[in-house]
Amino acid sequence: MDKVPMLAEGYESLMTDLKALRDERPTIVDAIEEARAHGDLSENAEYHAAKERQGQVEAMIGDIDSKISRAQIIDPASLSGDRIVFGATVTLLDDADKPIKYQIVGETEADASRGRISFSSPLARALIGKQVDEEIEVTVPSGDRFYLVQKIEFI
Repeated sequence: MDKVPMLAEGYESLMTDLKALRDERPTIVDAIEEARAHGDLSENAEYHAAKERQGQVEAMIGDIDSKISRAQIIDPASLSGDRIVFGATVTLLDDADKPIKYQIVGETEADASRGRISFSSPLARALIGKQVDEEIEVTVPSGDRFYLVQKIEFI
């Protein structure tokens, strides 16, 4: 199995989500029991909704359990070097010399609105291994984009 790289806060977030889902289990079981008490299950919408939710919760628990068991927690502060790697915070200059800052994180932690991009995204894949003053080209749906790596930080 492949390791799943993530930051410590991403790991903690997964643990919190897992606890919430596990805490929801008894509520779902109670809802199923209550719906069963209403009689005929073939036309019991409450029963079918509760069973569907139970399936969703169990699938999410399985997915999170898998990610947690394969987690490789990386602390960006412990990294150094002159090349972009997982966990690095990178300042780029776009075509208009406008600075843009991104941190390369795990898939579960990615949030572009907070400047966090997944290591598997096209931009991160183009950045990994690059150094300051190198140009990169990224193909996105709106066309090709060019960036210049201005700064690499490990914070």
